[in-house]
Amino acid sequence: MSSKLPIGVATIERPLIILSIICIFIFIISCTPVNLSKQDTKNTQETTISEKSIDTKGEKKIIEKKENKQDNQNKSLDDVVLDKTIIALFAKDDDKKTTKQFLNTYELGIYNLGISDITIKIEFFEDENDLRKIIEKNLLPGKIFLGPIQSKYSNILNNYCVDEVIFFSYSSKPSFAKDCIYLLNFFPKNELSQLLMYLNDDAKVALLYPENEYGYLINSFIDNIIFESPAILVNRSSYKKDLSNVRESIKELGKYELRKYELNRQKQILFSKKDEKSKKRLKKLERFKTTSDYDFTHILIADYGLNLLQVAPLLPYYDIDPNIVQFMGTGVIDDKTFFYEPSLQGAIFPGIPETRRINIINRYMEIYDEEFLRISTLPYDLIGLINFIYTKKYKLGDVIKLLNNPNKRFEGIDGNFYFKDNMIERDLNILKINNGNSFVIN
Repeated sequence: MSSKLPIGVATIERPLIILSIICIFIFIISCTPVNLSKQDTKNTQETTISEKSIDTKGEKKIIEKKENKQDNQNKSLDDVVLDKTIIALFAKDDDKKTTKQFLNTYELGIYNLGISDITIKIEFFEDENDLRKIIEKNLLPGKIFLGPIQSKYSNILNNYCVDEVIFFSYSSKPSFAKDCIYLLNFFPKNELSQLLMYLNDDAKVALLYPENEYGYLINSFIDNIIFESPAILVNRSSYKKDLSNVRESIKELGKYELRKYELNRQKQILFSKKDEKSKKRLKKLERFKTTSDYDFTHILIADYGLNLLQVAPLLPYYDIDPNIVQFMGTGVIDDKTFFYEPSLQGAIFPGIPETRRINIINRYMEIYDEEFLRISTLPYDLIGLINFIYTKKYKLGDVIKLLNNPNKRFEGIDGNFYFKDNMIERDLNILKINNGNSFVIN
């Protein structure tokens, strides 16, 4: 039984792996159409899974599994029935808090959607070789795997697509999205596209980015995306990931020295004049360090975390005025931590208002007595998708057609989503930061 919810939760231990993090294991799925943000909680039937054992009964099951696989080898995808035991993959070196939350969120999704009949079997693995053994032991046409979380373990999944299975991986590497592998994460290309498409044809964008993997990724996307946008890209500047040259990069981007020189020139001219109008104008200019004739109307700060909190205040310090220039961020700025930073007041970013996920945040806190991680919406939305697939009694071919149709939207906590080129994309709003909150402006 679940320690938190009135549903049955069985456990399966692998002999060489005992993680101290988890004692909940979850089992799933039969379905009703999904409304993830508004579902009332329901009681679910208690499900159990027998413990592993090495006996003749276990050997018989292995033989039956092999026979079933052979029977299905000659079937087309449209004939392959989805297996009712889903495998959830977790690595022993996954972040413990993330693993715990994903397991809790699977459980909460099952409970909220009233899912029964289908089982989620939890498997922990030590390393890549161990992961291969687990996958190969569970290979059966129509099998669905959830995970892994880390990208380093997702590079082998493509080897098993010939076995007519599906992987829903949480990897952030777009190169893994192909064949039977579908990725669920927060992908910056999707966010950047919707942000730039929001701008009008008067917008002139400057890009400021760190010289790290994330910054290089944004820089590589922006050229192609800006061509689809009404806006134009007029300048860009990068800084080292240790921020050692960030001040110089900001001054270069904003042409600080040039604008400072121009302001001083104007002050000298006005100082030489004695009329009242010139004196008033000079008094006004004394308040500024530089002129405000920027080359750009918008600046995209492609950073995150503590670095963003250090970089953002430097922009107004070097006279890039957020009251004149529109500050922008990607989806990583969607965190209360940034909503109180003075230099980011009025900044815009792509995302979904917190009201969309407030019910799941509060429900999770109430049941598990811990903060709901921002990334935990991913497994919750995945449970909703799985629920929909099994409710419709889809065959494997139906599921693949569904996932490969970018015109098909699914309702999710983080907005309506779909898959494009095997990667999740979302219909996002444009949000604006104001006094500790964000609100929709489009």
